[in-house]
Amino acid sequence: MNPTGERGRDRDAMGRARSARPRDELGRPLPRGADGVAGVPDDIALSPADSLAQAQRLLDGGRAFHAHEVLESAWKAAPEPERELWRGLAQLAVGLTHAQRGNAVGAVRLLRRAADRVEGYANDAPYGLDMAGLVVWARALATRVDTDGFGGLTPGDLVPRLRPESGRRHD
Repeated sequence: MNPTGERGRDRDAMGRARSARPRDELGRPLPRGADGVAGVPDDIALSPADSLAQAQRLLDGGRAFHAHEVLESAWKAAPEPERELWRGLAQLAVGLTHAQRGNAVGAVRLLRRAADRVEGYANDAPYGLDMAGLVVWARALATRVDTDGFGGLTPGDLVPRLRPESGRRHD
């Protein structure tokens, strides 16, 4: 039962599904009353630059699921010409979430889908994004996971650089 005493998913005042359950660092739901990690507020509204900075901090901390929530919020608020860019970035974070959870099939599919979606922005990337580097990185990681599974991967292998100035370069 949800907090209102009804069966099914938690709903906000507008009737949209919301999960009130705590989550772990990989975004998996925990039993009600368990101690989870702080998540991203459902109503988060950040500028594109702040969304990218927050998503990078979350990715750096191994919290791809939470980075996805930030990027998904930016996607839903983005002007039409940028929606596919933000959608692709959110899918990249979902692909990394699958990888962190040990789901190779989901990781490979989402990483490739994200690379395909953002590739059109590679020559004229907004906000200082390294789209060309992200496309190469995502496809290489997808191929590596598809070929070898997760053996030999380190946590750092699952951290992309959204912007060149955000740290080390793509390998």
